[in-house]
Amino acid sequence: MGYACTVLADSVSPAGARITTFEVTFPRLVLAEFNTHRVFSRNSASSRAIPVATQLRRVLEAPYVPAEFGTNQPGMQAGPNLAGERHERARQEWLAARDAAVGHVIGLIAEPGTAPAGASTAELLELVEQLRARIAAKDIPDAWLNVHKQLANRLLEPFMWHTLIVTSTEWENFFHLRAHPDAQPEIQEIAERMRAAYEASTPREVAEGAWHLPLVGEYGGDPAADAALSGDELLKVAVGRCARVSYLTHGGTRDPSADITLHDRLLESAHLSPFEHPARPMTEAELAESAWSGNFRGWHPYRKDIPHEWDALGAEPLVTSG
Repeated sequence: MGYACTVLADSVSPAGARITTFEVTFPRLVLAEFNTHRVFSRNSASSRAIPVATQLRRVLEAPYVPAEFGTNQPGMQAGPNLAGERHERARQEWLAARDAAVGHVIGLIAEPGTAPAGASTAELLELVEQLRARIAAKDIPDAWLNVHKQLANRLLEPFMWHTLIVTSTEWENFFHLRAHPDAQPEIQEIAERMRAAYEASTPREVAEGAWHLPLVGEYGGDPAADAALSGDELLKVAVGRCARVSYLTHGGTRDPSADITLHDRLLESAHLSPFEHPARPMTEAELAESAWSGNFRGWHPYRKDIPHEWDALGAEPLVTSG
């Protein structure tokens, strides 16, 4: 893994409002800075969902390692970068911390003779042997504890690459603040890539009543299979595919029926953030009342069509049987 940026859908309404959905990958350590931008609708890869052996393999084989190690000084910006031997020493310290974190995770995850979901015992044993050779001073226990990945994976986050789907109508402030020399280099890198992709992309005209649908048809879907689906089905498929970023699986085989099932399950459980990415142009009547719907300007997110979407606990069930 590494820095990556893809436009998943780019649309413009009859009134000239533009909405863009990206899939981006960047170092997990600047996710909090990305999340301060409240006009964004986001779905992220989840440390709770991805099998721990998968994360272990990633941080062993392709960890995030800073390209620069700025020196300490007052203020939010680092001083001059380390160079030569001092840079290499800092890099080795970072990797040693990674090795120690991986060793502790292996110490947490499984009982003898078992393996966590999604991993074979042989794969875990191979990882253990890699670590024994790599960290001679670290005594990796033979008795493991079967701690869930929702905690065990957290120890790996400073060394992880993070994938996120984000949709917004408002990008200029983000580009101004983050694609800027004063920003932390990790978020500056991905913001510059996003700005370049945004400027190079030509939004597709979407008529009133039609939808902005990430990961459907020409936008990363299966155009032939998706063409056979109804409008309502395509809407559900877009939700399911945006939700799957939590599991990092939507680079695999497309299965519209599975995406629709996932949409229905998320609706029933009121996990509604993936419902924010599909959106339709606001009508003239809607725009006369307000230019905004949720956190979008000129576009109405699918989530806002769900009754009581803001307070599922205090409302009637979102899905009724019969």
